[in-house]
Amino acid sequence: VSTQSTGKLLGLARRSLLRMSSITKRTYSTADSFKASEIAVEKNKATRPKANYEELAFGTTFSDHMLEIDWSAQAGWEKPRIRPYGPFSLDPSCSVFHYAIECFEGMKAYKDKNNGIRLFRPMENMKRFLSSSQRVALPAFDEKELFDCIKKLVLLDSSFIPSLKGYSLYIRPTFISTQPTIMVSPPKHAKLFVITSPVGPYYKSGFKPVKLYADPTNVRAWPGGTGNYKVGANYAGGIVPQLEHAARGYHQILWLYQDYLTEVGTMNLFVFWKNEKQEKELLTPPLDGTILPGITRKSILELTRQWGEFKVSEDSITMSQVVKALAEKRVYEIFGAGTAAIVSSVECINYKGKDYEIPYNQSLGAGDLANRLMKSIQDIQYGEVEHPWSVKIG
Repeated sequence: VSTQSTGKLLGLARRSLLRMSSITKRTYSTADSFKASEIAVEKNKATRPKANYEELAFGTTFSDHMLEIDWSAQAGWEKPRIRPYGPFSLDPSCSVFHYAIECFEGMKAYKDKNNGIRLFRPMENMKRFLSSSQRVALPAFDEKELFDCIKKLVLLDSSFIPSLKGYSLYIRPTFISTQPTIMVSPPKHAKLFVITSPVGPYYKSGFKPVKLYADPTNVRAWPGGTGNYKVGANYAGGIVPQLEHAARGYHQILWLYQDYLTEVGTMNLFVFWKNEKQEKELLTPPLDGTILPGITRKSILELTRQWGEFKVSEDSITMSQVVKALAEKRVYEIFGAGTAAIVSSVECINYKGKDYEIPYNQSLGAGDLANRLMKSIQDIQYGEVEHPWSVKIG
C-alpha cells in the first residue's frame, strides 16, 4: 500500500471516528434550574479602584460584584445571588482540584456610542457552557435563566465597562465541582459563578501578525476527548510547549493532529487560499470532536457565506497541503479567530525546521480579509451596524 493511500485511509478513519465521538450524547438528570427572578443582591460597600484604560491588562482587574449559584444533588439549585467580588472557601478535597471537574466560558459586554450596553451572541455562549458542563458530569441549568442572571450582574457593574471602541467588559462564567472527595465520581455538590473584568484591545497599537510553530509532537486534542468543550484541562497541557516555542521566537503553537491542522494557540484557524481546483476558498477545520465550536468562528463562517464572494468550507487540511500551496503561491492569508482578538493574522509558520512566510498586508499588519472581518464584527459588537447578533441589555 502506498504512503499516499495509507494517509488517505488514516484520514478517513479519523474523520469517521470523530463524527461518531461528536454525536455522543451525555445527559445528567438534575433538579429544576435556578430562577433569575429569585436573585438576591448584596452590594459592595466601597467600589473597587478602576484602572486607567491604558493600564488595562487582560484578566488582572475585576469589577465590584460576582454572581454565585450553588447546587447539590439532594437539594437541587439554590437561589442565585450577586455579592461583592471576593474569595470563597472550599474543602481541599474538592474534586475540582484533583480531577479538573470544571468548565468555563468567555464573552464580552460593550458600550455603544450612546452608552448602551450590548453583548455579542450571548445565547451561543450559554449553549456551549451547558454542553461543556454536561461533558464533565456537572448539572444542567436553563441557559436563558443564566443569561438573565448575567445581565443583572453586568448592569450592576456597568460603570466598569470602558466606553472606547476596542475595550470591553470580559465576562467569565465558571462551573466547578465542590464535592469534598478524592474519589473519581460525578459531583454531588457544585458551584456556578461569574466574574467580570474590564479589558483593553488585544492589539493596543494596531494589528500585529504572529509567528507560529507547527508542533508535530504535542497534541491539543484527540478523537473522543474533550477538545470540543471549554474545559480547563484542555488548556493546562499547552502552557509548557508554548513556553518552549516562545523561547525560540514563536508567538503561538499551530496544533497538529497527524499533520492535520486543528487550532492555533487557543483560537480557531482559517486558511484563505486558492484550492487545488483553482477556487478561491476560505477554509477552517470541521467540528469533528477535536475543534472548539467558537462563536467568532461561527460568525465568520456565516458572514462570509452571506457575502457570497468565495467558497466557504469546513474541511480537513494538512500542513503538507499548506506547504504545497505556499510553493505554488495559492495562499492569500492565514489567521486565527477567537473572543479575545477577534482575528489574528499569521506571518510565519515553522514546519519541520523551516520557516514558511505567510502573505499579509504589511501596511495593515493583517491580511485584507482578516482586517475586513475585524471591522465587520466590531461594528456589530459596538452597535454601529444594527444586527440581531448584538443584544442590547441596557
